[in-house]
Amino acid sequence: MKSIQEIEQEIIDEFSIYDDWMDKYEYIIELGKDLPLIDASKKTDDKLIKGCQSRVWVDAEKKDGKMIFTADSDAIITKGIIGLLIRVLSHQTPEEVAKAELGFIKEIGLQEHLSPTRSNGLVSMIQQMKLAAIKQSAL
Repeated sequence: MKSIQEIEQEIIDEFSIYDDWMDKYEYIIELGKDLPLIDASKKTDDKLIKGCQSRVWVDAEKKDGKMIFTADSDAIITKGIIGLLIRVLSHQTPEEVAKAELGFIKEIGLQEHLSPTRSNGLVSMIQQMKLAAIKQSAL
């Protein structure tokens, strides 16, 4: 399995192909279409990301010592963003997820190209995923 840093580098390389941010948004939307969807029964308030403009549900479980994340959102861009986070953090140990710095976000310029509310939502998604990993590592 690839490390968080290797996956982040893949994403940085993929985004470097695009010069224009409209193209990058299109790519993020495409990524959202490939998102591993959360089971409908898990779309509960406790899995809803607080502080996000759109509705985003994230489920986390630990299988064979690795974190597995699934999600859904009612906003297509947000779906792509959570899809990127899942790609980086799923199939990693809880400790690796909790310690992940996620430098790819700054490297591809994502946060600076989001509205303030989407940017806050991004931070909230990361916090909830890391918190889930911390809870799992304590078990």
